[in-house]
Amino acid sequence: MATEESKRRAEELVTKFQFERVLNQDEAGRRITLYGQADSQPALLILERAPIPDVEEYLAVLPTNLRSIVNLGNNDIYSWSLASGGPVLKDDENGKFADFKISMICPCTEKHIKKHSKQGYRFVTETPEIYRDRVRPFMQINREKGHLNWVFNIIEGRKEVEEVIYRTPLGQDGDEGFLMLPNLHWDRKTIEALHLLGIVERRDIWSLRDLKKKHIPWLRHMKAKLVDATVKTYPQIDTDQLKLFVHYHPTYYHFHIHVVHVMLEATATQSVGKAIGLDSIVEQLESMSGDDETGMDSISLGYTVGEASDLWTEIFEPLKNSGTASQPR
Repeated sequence: MATEESKRRAEELVTKFQFERVLNQDEAGRRITLYGQADSQPALLILERAPIPDVEEYLAVLPTNLRSIVNLGNNDIYSWSLASGGPVLKDDENGKFADFKISMICPCTEKHIKKHSKQGYRFVTETPEIYRDRVRPFMQINREKGHLNWVFNIIEGRKEVEEVIYRTPLGQDGDEGFLMLPNLHWDRKTIEALHLLGIVERRDIWSLRDLKKKHIPWLRHMKAKLVDATVKTYPQIDTDQLKLFVHYHPTYYHFHIHVVHVMLEATATQSVGKAIGLDSIVEQLESMSGDDETGMDSISLGYTVGEASDLWTEIFEPLKNSGTASQPR
């Protein structure tokens, strides 16, 4: 058992560490391994972000104690910034040493509160019939509530113009028009955490459910353009270091493709029941029998839903309680 004296020595040893070089940085930049010396002995110092304390007295003063807040972008009710909460360094200009990545939604809605609150999850199976009769109308209602205003702001060049790293000429390529820009959660610095979004101009494709066999050439064309634009913008990345996928259900019902570095930590957004590889979708469409109008709306899809989400409370929970829900096979 550690004595008080041994604990004190261990604590002092940390402060004696003299940095020489970085050995590794992983988990999207949240953990770093340093090599150096401590008490004239070779030493490794592994630093990792600890969980933010959920103590009221700490959280009450945290926002007002953040320094060097640099806004990365804002669109409608959303904004994204970097900030510093660590030691004060004289050369810390424009968030150079930022250690907090901040997302803010103001004013937020009850839907935002539900989405970001801790909740249980369920795995459900959405049959073609459930999609047609319940989910498709649900999507329609959500699109009509103005939830896509910030997306249309980007597409039409009213917001985040400087963030776009590639786009086809607005309105000139018809159904094949699209653009690409950094995902709002990426800090724009950590290459191994790279996360981009490819957003289509056309408004008739809400989700992967709208994809049909006739869209296969379009999907391949878009993949090639997204990959090419990414490696040209970030030449330190090779094409085989990228993953492309879509979410089902997506956060918003306007078709978009996620482009991420293979080293990006596979959080819940890349898990089974949420992310589906773009290549897998193309192969699924190719294997379907039928004409060019045959598509992803003709198959069953399994995925996870939060118990506080409208998908669960308005669709799948009532179906389960009525005994008519499709159960996973």
